[in-house]
Amino acid sequence: MEENQKVENVEQVEAPVAEVKEEVVVAAPKKKKSNVSIAPDKFDWDAFENDENYGGSKEELEKAYGESLSKVIENEVVEGTVTSISKREVVVNIGYKSEGVIPYTEFRYNPDLKVGDKVDVYVENAEDKKGQLILSHKRACALKSWDRVNEAFDNNEIVKGYIKARTKGGMIVDVFGIEAFLPGSQIDVKPIRDYDVFVNKTMEFKVVKINHDFRNVVLSHKALIEAELEAQKSAIISKLEKGQVLEGTVKNIREYGVFVDLGGVDGLIHITDLSWGRISNPEEVVKLDQKINVVILDFDEEKQRIALGMKQLTKHPWDSLDPDLKVGDKVTGKVVVLQDYGAFVEIQPGIEGLIHVSEMSWSSHLRSAQDFLKLGQDVEAQVLTLDRDEHKMSLGIKQLKPDPWATITDKYAVGSKHTAIVRNFTNFGVFVELEEGVDGLVHVSDLSWTKKVKHPSEFTALGEKFEVVVLEIDQENRRLSLGHKQLEENPWDNFEAVYTPGSIHEGTVVSFNEKGATVALEQGIEGFAPSKGLVKEDGSTIAAGEKIDFKVIEFNKGSKKIILSHTRIAEDKKRAEAGEIIKEKNAEAENTKKAVRKIKANVEKTTLGDISELANLKEMMEAKEDTK
Repeated sequence: MEENQKVENVEQVEAPVAEVKEEVVVAAPKKKKSNVSIAPDKFDWDAFENDENYGGSKEELEKAYGESLSKVIENEVVEGTVTSISKREVVVNIGYKSEGVIPYTEFRYNPDLKVGDKVDVYVENAEDKKGQLILSHKRACALKSWDRVNEAFDNNEIVKGYIKARTKGGMIVDVFGIEAFLPGSQIDVKPIRDYDVFVNKTMEFKVVKINHDFRNVVLSHKALIEAELEAQKSAIISKLEKGQVLEGTVKNIREYGVFVDLGGVDGLIHITDLSWGRISNPEEVVKLDQKINVVILDFDEEKQRIALGMKQLTKHPWDSLDPDLKVGDKVTGKVVVLQDYGAFVEIQPGIEGLIHVSEMSWSSHLRSAQDFLKLGQDVEAQVLTLDRDEHKMSLGIKQLKPDPWATITDKYAVGSKHTAIVRNFTNFGVFVELEEGVDGLVHVSDLSWTKKVKHPSEFTALGEKFEVVVLEIDQENRRLSLGHKQLEENPWDNFEAVYTPGSIHEGTVVSFNEKGATVALEQGIEGFAPSKGLVKEDGSTIAAGEKIDFKVIEFNKGSKKIILSHTRIAEDKKRAEAGEIIKEKNAEAENTKKAVRKIKANVEKTTLGDISELANLKEMMEAKEDTK
């Protein structure tokens, strides 16, 4: 009968049970001893079923059995004892007439559960339709979980939790029935490469944060490890000495260096201390989890920082440099670093020399090292300076070619003509390159005999071929003075006879400024007309591009200046016309005076008729005077 009862109980474990909020009270046992003691094998069950008295009536026996059971109150948490454990379920006795069966998954956070352990259970139903006691450990934990979690947090208690799943940024952990968050950074002191290996594992944690408003719990397993490591770190660092060689394991690799585990404490090898040679990534030298030997360069016991070195365990490459190497010798190497100002060339592992951009070409133009060399290129260079104590070396590649300035007077004699390339402009002239390393300047005044060049870019363009003649050589300062207009004869010798002051020539207004206008004349020459010389006879001003006559006011061969005026032409014409009128009036007045003198000479012979004639003559003279 008992076996049948147990089977029935197991079958009802997962049956849904309606929640009943009533109290089932079973009388506490009174521990009375029956006056009749009958051996179990001699007990007459038929007589018991017929209510025959064997030490008491059936009602009395049921009452006595009921009093032996504890009181059970639904919807409350009670303590029970584990009586049986299987892979699927846990049987718990709470002192009631039947035992409760709970799924084993509710105890997965506690893999050490064993028979006899005391556990909290929640009474969901004292007796369902089949008479089964329905218990839940999970709900009991849920009711007490927040108290337990807060208690663990306040007391810095270590708790066990079951890692249920992986989530963004960490893991979900079941602790006391609560889903808590375990950040990925709090799983271990070492970087985690595979989070999935922790799923379905039970681990110990510390509660590091609780948010009561959102009922969030944050756990840390790393805190437990760090607590142990702190003691180890202090002990290890206290025994460290500079220069001490230790074995460690590569724990983490960053672009700036490598973190090494020295057995409980970490140290950093900066990328510059990994190898005597130049490297761009630490992974070129070490790999994760690799065992390496390191030397202690420095350490800060207070901040628990340790600076390590790896290259220091090998001989310095400068110690193996050829002792016979000297300034002027040629070396070969590979370009390992390329900057605008120069290139670092490795002539052997760990030994580099700098080729400054100024030592790459005899040219004086400011250029970038990338114009001459490429990263990884093999080059030959000459040793310019060598400092073995400071481990410094400067190299040059232009020295492998002849210096063009050494024979400059032979190749570019004064008066010789050459074709150059326009390289740069300034306000005062054009810089041209005759060959690599040989530059010259054509001053703006030496560009044209006739045109007034405000800026050289008006005359030519960068990269164009440009004909020049050598005017002057300064070999010591490596300077060439060049000219372009000197390729032709000076036309101003001929202009002097053509553009004489007072001569009139046709010209075209090219441009204006605040003082006047530039006028293009024949034969490609230009003159200047002041603003007052641009006014026409009708009072208007000459427009740009208008072709009109101009009068030469001034011609200066030395300064190559011609002053013009259009207004002066009209003014001179008016002056000339005014002069003719005056001459006519003067002649008329002279004739009148002669007539008067003639009349006076004959006055003595005057008659009445003559008097009348004189009166008429007087009126005519007075009329002329009024018209003046």
